[in-house]
Amino acid sequence: MEPPDDTSLSELSVVGVRVELPSQQPIVLLKEVDGDRYLPIWIGAVEATAIAFAQQGVVTARPMTHDLLRDLLDAFGKPLQTVTITELREGVFYAELAFEGGITVSARPSDAIALAMRSGAVIRSEEAVLAEAGIAIPDEQEDEVEKFREFLDTVTPEDFGPES
Repeated sequence: MEPPDDTSLSELSVVGVRVELPSQQPIVLLKEVDGDRYLPIWIGAVEATAIAFAQQGVVTARPMTHDLLRDLLDAFGKPLQTVTITELREGVFYAELAFEGGITVSARPSDAIALAMRSGAVIRSEEAVLAEAGIAIPDEQEDEVEKFREFLDTVTPEDFGPES
């Protein structure tokens, strides 16, 4: 697969995770760094916990799976450079991990985001994904986003269920 053209990519930041009611399905909310679009991605409870731990700076006594992956990549001298949400097909998001030398590995976006947050890698999205699934929130609706951020300040990783 040919690497994507960087002009078709937008950098994203992680706003946080929350539980969608009434389904109790966790989502991770990403925001376009240089724009007003948000990208919600429904994820599993384990991945929600991993992202929340990373965002809150929680350090566990033993490495979680994403910590282990980061440590392995560092030990082998192959740190993660970027994570790209590459496509949305039939309601399923796809992502790629990118390493030095043009090496890419397919990944679930939730795992890719959890790993990026631990390694400091840039998270980005293909424009086509943002065009299809992104939600534009103009500045005048920013108070709703602020309410979501306030919720994120009060939620704990334990709210997503037990960690295996």
